[in-house]
Amino acid sequence: MDNTQANVQPIIEIDKLWTQFGQTVIHQDLDLSINAGEIVGLVGGSGSGKTTLVRQVLGLNRPTKGTVKVFGVDVSKADVDQMYSLQNRWGMLFQQGALFSALTVLDNVALPMRELRALPDSLIRDAALLKLQMAGIGPEHALKMPSDLSGGMIKRVALARALSLEPELLFLDEPTAGLDPASSAAFIELIRSLHKDMHLTVVMITHDLEPLLALSTKIAVLADKHVIAYDTPEKVMKVHHPFITSFFLTARNVEHDTCG
Repeated sequence: MDNTQANVQPIIEIDKLWTQFGQTVIHQDLDLSINAGEIVGLVGGSGSGKTTLVRQVLGLNRPTKGTVKVFGVDVSKADVDQMYSLQNRWGMLFQQGALFSALTVLDNVALPMRELRALPDSLIRDAALLKLQMAGIGPEHALKMPSDLSGGMIKRVALARALSLEPELLFLDEPTAGLDPASSAAFIELIRSLHKDMHLTVVMITHDLEPLLALSTKIAVLADKHVIAYDTPEKVMKVHHPFITSFFLTARNVEHDTCG
């Protein structure tokens, strides 16, 4: 490793993290480091703490012990101004889209920009239309309500909103959940394209093997209160652990059938 690489600070740095609710320990001495430009797939069984971990990175939950740094800032110690700055550098795509039902498609995407109170509304409108176009939504859908949209379109509008402030870091919670195979494949290609074009770092919670293997540069496996494996998909799939064996069984079978 050269000195330039060695001095690069991770986008997300989690060190000796403990998460405990009452007598239940979710994470214990958990370490995870994510560098710029990576797409990290986060997987684990029910109760392994995937969503809790992301909430801690977003500053929504405080760890019991340990540190969570994003862009070098310890989020559990960040003041209001630091958190406001961080929130403008990341975007979040929620599993069900979480669009505001009383707002049009355009207004949903424009909302984060309007909250900044820094741009005239005409410019915000143009920027929102551009973000919708980037997400594959044409201007003819801009004045529709969320109730008028298909599941795939809701995902795309929610993605456009997550990208509205030109974030460096994007969180995806089950991005292909509820989509049919064709819509899922198209959404995967959209994420791949946006990752490249916008130079994004992506953290993706998923139980779906298709986006996990198609997109992830690395996979982090949560089990036994730790990250038990963190490497390329090919290397993670070879780790001997009951959860990993079970989770990737389908992928191994497909690979075997293809080779056979």
